[in-house]
Amino acid sequence: MRRTAPQALALSCAVVLGACTTTPGGAAPEPAEPDRAGDQQAPDDRAGRPDSITVLGTGDILLHPDLTEQAARDASTTGRGERDFRPLLAGVEPLVSEADLAICHLEVPLAEHGGPFSGWPSFNAPPEIADALAATGYDACSTASNHTLDQGEDGVVRTLDALDDQGIEHAGSARTEQEAASPTVIDVDGVGVAHLSYTFGFNGLQLPQGKEWLADELDHEAIVEEAALARENGAEIIVASLHWGREFEHEPSPAQRELAERLLEAGAVDLILGHHAHVVQSIDRVGERWVAYGLGNHVARHAEPRGTTEEGIAARFEFTHTDDGWVAETAEYIPTLVNLDEPIRLVDLTTAEPAPRHDEALERTDVAVLGDGAAEHGLTRPGRE
Repeated sequence: MRRTAPQALALSCAVVLGACTTTPGGAAPEPAEPDRAGDQQAPDDRAGRPDSITVLGTGDILLHPDLTEQAARDASTTGRGERDFRPLLAGVEPLVSEADLAICHLEVPLAEHGGPFSGWPSFNAPPEIADALAATGYDACSTASNHTLDQGEDGVVRTLDALDDQGIEHAGSARTEQEAASPTVIDVDGVGVAHLSYTFGFNGLQLPQGKEWLADELDHEAIVEEAALARENGAEIIVASLHWGREFEHEPSPAQRELAERLLEAGAVDLILGHHAHVVQSIDRVGERWVAYGLGNHVARHAEPRGTTEEGIAARFEFTHTDDGWVAETAEYIPTLVNLDEPIRLVDLTTAEPAPRHDEALERTDVAVLGDGAAEHGLTRPGRE
């Protein structure tokens, strides 16, 4: 959950030591000298904590008008309000809910209840999507995208308020300067996981003067600084959601590759989840760390569907505690598809019934994801030999 620096320090001390005291200047006290006679054991600072956790990330959530209309039709059947997005997402609920930390990318700002709603180029999406994301099992969402400022400051506030109401953590935009200065550090079964979120820009819109903290623009030094602060605040794993790259291109851009290498090789972050291309891009390993350059669309219904824009992946990484800290030793991808036949549904292609469209999506996704040869580094897909 989002914590200020003192709260994060308290979390870290409580997890590691069972109690928290500090010496003047904020330094932690020296650990007690163990009993060399063997009458007492040195305290186990990992007692009660897991040896591994799974982190799952999914692609862009773009609520085009057709999806809002589908939610209204579904609500008339389920009886849950005026719009119900839960049936749209139900196909991935088992996948999402089983992760220790499931992270979505909410690309669009949320409107007031009742609207007005709008799609591209200036989104204003139904707030009921937050309820559906929580019901599906999402724990956190990144909110920095080129559409973050579509509805101005009010849109940012409404979006974060809606996520808070559903208990979903968030990173990438903020309601106050203090909130922006406090990295999002999430307690995952006693393990502090920081979530950062940055975007390349805002479709020509400018951050308000004096409120440049409203959303995070992509900048190497800013990411490094926030990651360092997050580690000071108790984070042991750093996940960065980056909105970057070129739309509709499966190949990561040179700028994506350069930034990923700088961040991962230096150990500033431990995992990168990429968005914005609206098609699937490759997953690669840089040293001991992973980058998913583009997770594709998770939920979208473009005015002119391309086939590729309905395809996405969920990327799942298992972090294991080692003598060198937490390392994502296993990685896998799960292809998904927005089935545009009535009713519109998101499906997990690894569990869906065989169909020509499903086979086509699987084949194309495999080619895109494995384009950098990550299978040689251990990247797998359920059901793929």
